[in-house]
Amino acid sequence: MSTLPKTCLVAGDVGGTKTRLGLFVPGKTRPRILCAKTYASNQAGDLGELVLRFLGNRSEQVVAACFGVPGPVRNGRCRTTNLPWEVSERGLRRRFGWKRVRLINDVQATALALPLLRGRELFSLQGGRADPRGLRVLVAPGTGLGLALVLPSAPGFRALPSEGGHADFAPRNEREADLHRYLSLRFGHVSLERVLSGPGLAHIYSWLRDTKPGREPAWLAEALNTRDPAEVISQAALSRKDARCVRALEIFTEILGATAGNLALTAMATGG
Repeated sequence: MSTLPKTCLVAGDVGGTKTRLGLFVPGKTRPRILCAKTYASNQAGDLGELVLRFLGNRSEQVVAACFGVPGPVRNGRCRTTNLPWEVSERGLRRRFGWKRVRLINDVQATALALPLLRGRELFSLQGGRADPRGLRVLVAPGTGLGLALVLPSAPGFRALPSEGGHADFAPRNEREADLHRYLSLRFGHVSLERVLSGPGLAHIYSWLRDTKPGREPAWLAEALNTRDPAEVISQAALSRKDARCVRALEIFTEILGATAGNLALTAMATGG
């Protein structure tokens, strides 16, 4: 006869597009997952609504919860960016009766997970010898752009979040300067997030479509209007179905690489 775990934890990755929720029990080196689900963030009025939907009629006893949320956390509260929610530790404790609730910045949560990744969960883009005690940096494009530093600290690592995604996008050549001018006319301030994010990939594609010769295929126009544009562009690029999508993804990748390199230089990231 199976028995229910005595101690269960709820963890969540809250994003502007999707929210992933999981139920965990403590493990030897990292938490062990029992179940997980993904929800469209815009289909709920707040985080608590999704948590309620996730837990449903489950009988496990939850004693603590931690959520990575998109935005700065101050005094246990966060007004999320790219999502019209206000989340608080106190509100979640009162709503669900949990003993402990912690909100942390979503990119900070991702950064804290880096030391827990196993070899098969990693893919090296550029070889090198990393200092296991050196400072690391994280660049995380999603609905927005997250940047973080991971510092060695007893007994492990400490993750420092930032709002560096809202820093200025600095063009490196005339082509990127033309992209900057295009986006400046649309948005005014052009941040890194305007180009290095899911919406940013769509902005790069729109710039190519609107300023370069060639007609947009009807199938692509329909897909962009009915599905997530970043997904459509990425799939069309990787399958080489559309040359403009290929070029958009190439430019996105070039800017991503430059941003990662600049952050590594700024932080002297000898750990990766």
